[in-house]
Amino acid sequence: MKQIVQNLNTGDTSLIDVPMPEVMDGHLLIQTACSVVSAGTERMLIDFGKANWINKARQQPQRVKEVPDKIKTDGLSATINAVKSKINTPITLGYANAGTVIGIGKGVTGYKLGDRVASNGAHAQVVQVPQNLVAHIPDNVPNDAAAFTVIGAIALQGIRLIQPSFGETVVVYGLGLIGQIAVQLLLANGCRVIGIDLDPQRCTQAQQWGIATICTQEQPMPVAAIMQATQDVGADAVLITAAATNDNIMAQAAAMSRKRGRIVLVGVVNMNLNRADFYKKEISLQVSCAYGPGRYDYDYEQQGNDYPIGFVRWTAKRNFEAVLQAMAAGQLQVCGLITKRIPLSAYADVYDELHSTNNSVVLFEHTEPVSLARNVVLPQHKAAPNNSKGIAIIGAGAYAAKVIVPMLQAAGASIHTIASKGGLSAVQLAQRHKIPMATTALADIYSDPNIHTVVIATTHSSHAALCIEALEAGKQVFVEKPLALDMQELMAVKVALEAAGGSMVVGYNRRYAPLAAKAKTLMSGGAKNINITVNAGSIAANHWLADSAKNGGRIVGELCHFIDLVSYICDSKVLAVCASSIANNPDDATVLLRMADGSAATINYYTNGSKAYPKERIEIHGQGKTVLIDNWKALKGYGIGALSNSSAAQNKGHAQQFAALQAQIAGNGPALIGFDSLYNTSAAAIAAVDSLQQQCWISI
Repeated sequence: MKQIVQNLNTGDTSLIDVPMPEVMDGHLLIQTACSVVSAGTERMLIDFGKANWINKARQQPQRVKEVPDKIKTDGLSATINAVKSKINTPITLGYANAGTVIGIGKGVTGYKLGDRVASNGAHAQVVQVPQNLVAHIPDNVPNDAAAFTVIGAIALQGIRLIQPSFGETVVVYGLGLIGQIAVQLLLANGCRVIGIDLDPQRCTQAQQWGIATICTQEQPMPVAAIMQATQDVGADAVLITAAATNDNIMAQAAAMSRKRGRIVLVGVVNMNLNRADFYKKEISLQVSCAYGPGRYDYDYEQQGNDYPIGFVRWTAKRNFEAVLQAMAAGQLQVCGLITKRIPLSAYADVYDELHSTNNSVVLFEHTEPVSLARNVVLPQHKAAPNNSKGIAIIGAGAYAAKVIVPMLQAAGASIHTIASKGGLSAVQLAQRHKIPMATTALADIYSDPNIHTVVIATTHSSHAALCIEALEAGKQVFVEKPLALDMQELMAVKVALEAAGGSMVVGYNRRYAPLAAKAKTLMSGGAKNINITVNAGSIAANHWLADSAKNGGRIVGELCHFIDLVSYICDSKVLAVCASSIANNPDDATVLLRMADGSAATINYYTNGSKAYPKERIEIHGQGKTVLIDNWKALKGYGIGALSNSSAAQNKGHAQQFAALQAQIAGNGPALIGFDSLYNTSAAAIAAVDSLQQQCWISI
């Protein structure tokens, strides 16, 4: 299938081949009939891409502020690589889509194959959309109109925040696509509407709905005109749907408002507010967020958890449905706004023209043949050799892109295939690293005799199941931590490994770090006290890892790294675990380990520390000696003689780990870490979570 993407580094758009997505739980697969180009949003993204690095930085001031701290903790090279990886990841374009359901994920209700639906899907022949961002299209609403549903919901959400009442005067400042829709919806609410825009063509277009307009190109004093039209009372509300880089619009909106008027910002304008403009009239100002409640809420969008209608009447989905009902009733007419209908293959013409006209409303008509293939071969890349030593990588997220693929290729590995559920990220990663195949079909990976090792780099909840599938297919497995989320999963992996007689390893890269190896040598023999501090930092509430019920939380998912490191340094297994946390927050935990060799370890894993403080610090004490590893950049010894080993570059052992993996694959050697150790580490991490709840020591 085909999909439009944009390179954030250059601003260039392209139409690429992508495997048809695997239908995900809680999602629908939709074959697109039409999608609308949102000129304002898509022009803004292209402008950002075409900007130089300085202008990109000016548009992202908060991100720029984070750079110095990251350089201090991770080093300049790691920081530059992180920025480049982020900016070189192409993004999808488009969010206004209509089409037909061709796949229904587990847990989805209320839909059947063949249903016509509107969604926030991208410009792609097939899109995968969570069920709470999909709405049925009424029979009398054609697909080309329904494609405007999401854009209409943006306008509607702004209107809901205004809370207009019958007979009120509402100014719509900005008569682009969202403004034209907002005018009609306000009229349906019984409001008197006045439109303002710089473009006379847009004003003329809005007049067809029966409203008065003010063209600021011809009448540069809109405030006076509004005051005259309202007998010096002022507008009850102003809905700003414009895009501008000056402060004039916000100041004018305040000036034309009545006392205790309401202003809602839907568009993008400067907000350098003058307090006096708002103070004298007690004007309220609110910024509207996209389609309505639920947008950007992980639980609502990805988990399918709806807000109770008795408490949240209008969610994003219910706004979609309201817009479609307005279309069905004839209260909202959008087809007349379309200025150009073109096939997806003519995409280049659209984006070339975005800067030359502000008035185009382009509809992509997806009438060209659609390939539903789950594999995409990238012909420009060298075909993988038939050597039965190939590698397939399942998961194409940030870690795979920044670490796994580059490190494996640097080690000389032959990567045959990249897989992801959606397909797009797999294609993008394959293109960047000249890998010959991208897929969403895991069965094809498992049946390929040229694939020796499967590398699993997906979200944590899928690790155990994917390990079992790959082992049962006779593949060697490398899985990023964690191996399993609970003892039931861990036992299932163990049974599958023993039945297959296979080999596997978990990505505990810290044990491969040169400083870890040196510290182990210096502190060999005898029991030790080990203190590890991990200044992990907080994660966003909508980050997938924040869903601890599904993905196991950060103790199982991340702290396990350091349990393995302790086992490596001590050459010993964990016998028992005890854990406690701050204010019952499992992300801020102290975990005590009792080791079989008599050693004891404390792992402090915190998310509430300063970003300026180093992320990881390891102290090893024993036999009158102490070794300190400072954030994997420096090692100091005490009681060992003059010892100091430091580097400007941080080295957590990734390169050494993947070099060892490739050497093991090439030589058919034994697993890098014995499964007994892998099992013990996972069991200890799981026990730490149980200990938090039971407040006691738990034996492994």
